[in-house]
Amino acid sequence: MELHVIRKKLKKELDKGRYEHTKGVMYTAGCLAMAHGYSVEKAMLAGLLHDCAKCIPNDEKIALCEKNHILISQVEYHSPYLLHAKLGAYLAEQIYEVSDPEILHSIKVHTTGEPNMSLLDKIIYIADYIEPGRDKAPNLEQVRQLAFHDLNACMAEILRDTLIYLSSRGGSIDATTKMTYNFYKQYSIHSEN
Repeated sequence: MELHVIRKKLKKELDKGRYEHTKGVMYTAGCLAMAHGYSVEKAMLAGLLHDCAKCIPNDEKIALCEKNHILISQVEYHSPYLLHAKLGAYLAEQIYEVSDPEILHSIKVHTTGEPNMSLLDKIIYIADYIEPGRDKAPNLEQVRQLAFHDLNACMAEILRDTLIYLSSRGGSIDATTKMTYNFYKQYSIHSEN
């Protein structure tokens, strides 16, 4: 399925704000792919589909995951919005006809990350965080600059800021996010790591 066909379909599935965010991630992923020598087309497709399951109601996300044998962790049962990544990878394959395992994997890990991510995984994770519509994250200007020079250091900064934010809210933190930070903190620009 071609990019413009998927865009039309997604425009109907996502609310206006989510669709604008999705376009921002798609274009940012394309720019990061250019900067880091990766396929622009693959990066843009992954960016376009990364949130394809985001606007599905949480109870329906759980039901769809259970029906399609997608594992749900305890944290995901308590915070079902996290399921949009796993479910999105499934829908990208089933509805949007994406068969490339690299693209599907980047969609699957774009919320929690995972240790030792592929180039595309990092591009989508970072593009989701830095796209032009984002404006609330701390250190965003610095993170945006890092994204075009050092993806591993950028991952460390985003994960560090994410864990600080999640801790301040007092909610549960997915263990994978902690493991991902523990992997990437070796690249951090902060001396305390």
